[in-house]
Amino acid sequence: MDAIEALLSRPSLPPPAVRAALRKAEGLTQVEVADALGVTRVAFHRWETGQAEPRARSKAAYLRLLQGLAKKHPAIDLGGSST
Repeated sequence: MDAIEALLSRPSLPPPAVRAALRKAEGLTQVEVADALGVTRVAFHRWETGQAEPRARSKAAYLRLLQGLAKKHPAIDLGGSST
C-alpha cells in the first residue's frame, strides 16, 4: 500500500452529533468516557463537540468505543441523524 492509500484508508470518527448520541444511548456520562480513555472531561467534551480531534492513540481507543456502541445501538445513523 502506498502512502496515499494509507492516508485514505485511515478510519475516521463519526460526526460529533453521532458521537454524543452513541454515548447517551448507552447512558454514559462524559466523565465516564473521559476516565476510560485517560483524558480530561474538558478534552473529551471538545472531541464530542468537534472543537478538537483526539491524538492518534486516544483516537484509536475512542473509535473502538464508538464502533462497539454503534453495534449495540444500530438505530443511530452513523451519517449524523438519529432514526
